[in-house]
Amino acid sequence: MAKLYFNYSAMSAGKTIDVITTAYKYNSKGMKALVMKPSIDTKGAKSVVSRIGLEREVDILLKPEESLFDYIKKYGEITCLIVDEAQFLTEKQVCELFVIAKKLDIPIICFGLKGDFQSNLFQGSEALFRFADTVEEMVSICSCGKKARFNARKVNGEYVFEGKQVEIGADDSYDPLCGKCYLEKVLLPYSVDFQKIYKKVRGLN
Repeated sequence: MAKLYFNYSAMSAGKTIDVITTAYKYNSKGMKALVMKPSIDTKGAKSVVSRIGLEREVDILLKPEESLFDYIKKYGEITCLIVDEAQFLTEKQVCELFVIAKKLDIPIICFGLKGDFQSNLFQGSEALFRFADTVEEMVSICSCGKKARFNARKVNGEYVFEGKQVEIGADDSYDPLCGKCYLEKVLLPYSVDFQKIYKKVRGLN
């Protein structure tokens, strides 16, 4: 029985590179591996694009209101389905991925972010944590050299803690941060709740 995989990380961990290379490994052996991404990711239009310049046109550009079952019928026998920017999937679409893996015996490998710049889970990521058979964290590096687990947003060079969850095409305004740097650079300066908590902690010293 095939599995549903979720590989997640903070930004700049090389997820899209893995999408492209994984598809190549399957296709170079004559197998049909399809690459899919949600249409909400307009970066690269109909392609997945890595920060180092690697690019591959997607086979499926899935809109939020669309069902994946229609595409599965269209492509027929599929060896593997590889999903980039999986955090932007809807919960229903993740459920479809789970059913496709189990009932059609098609391995599905998803790559995506865990949370947004406020550390809230994306809808697709939350559903994948619930339904994926295998969940693995990929490594991204903070500017201090430690493992990054958080995504911080910058506007005009300054960190922010307010705004819309999704801002496509503004990759250069995001930093992957470790927990300590995220606390010091984002939460303490911009979150009133964390400022109150910090005052209480300082009172214990």
